[in-house]
Amino acid sequence: MEDQPNGPRPLHAPATTPTAMTADEVLTTTRSVRRRLDLGRPVELATVRECLRTALQAPSGSNAQRWQFVVVTDADKRAAIGEVYRRACTAYLDSPSSAGSLFTDDPERSEVQQRVHTSITHLAERMGRVPVLVIPCLQVPQGTLPAGNQAGLWGSLLPAAWSYMLAARSRGLATAWTTLHLTYEREVADVLGLPEDVHQGALIPTAHHTGSSFRPAERRPLDEVLHVDGWRQQGR
Repeated sequence: MEDQPNGPRPLHAPATTPTAMTADEVLTTTRSVRRRLDLGRPVELATVRECLRTALQAPSGSNAQRWQFVVVTDADKRAAIGEVYRRACTAYLDSPSSAGSLFTDDPERSEVQQRVHTSITHLAERMGRVPVLVIPCLQVPQGTLPAGNQAGLWGSLLPAAWSYMLAARSRGLATAWTTLHLTYEREVADVLGLPEDVHQGALIPTAHHTGSSFRPAERRPLDEVLHVDGWRQQGR
């Protein structure tokens, strides 16, 4: 994709200006938005490009930069990907593992998970209508993922994808981190004509959002998950 300057604006001038948020504010209010995506308002491709330029500053193992980003705006292709996602989401939500995650011994936690379940279903029914879908990918030599520990491999893609989401947040856009479509990854690859050596890492719907802004999410207290100089037994 090539930059398309509009009038006298320089080729690499920003199409949008990030809002004046602190780094902590951006980091703590970048939520997975599923029910508040504005499906009727277009997203400028120039803005997506700005966010991706920021993403390219993320760390990459050995500075290999094997990442590739597929941006989908074509209505028919978005609809086809949305149908794959809907089918994968239905299978996941009907699975025992999903059902088990919704009901815990903590009533408050269970209530939160129920809301997540509802929002996942909402997005699954609308994924194909989201204005922009971004798919971060890895291009792997010989096309085969290595056996064993792949943390370094995917750790060279996921920070860039998260940086994209942070940059989008700072420009008033909403995103969501999703991976359920990977159950049928090859089908999406066929829709987009991806080569065999390209592996998808996520599917990130991108849109303006409805309603007001976002607050930090409820999280477990830090001391419940913090271990200093070794593993701390629970209750000690």
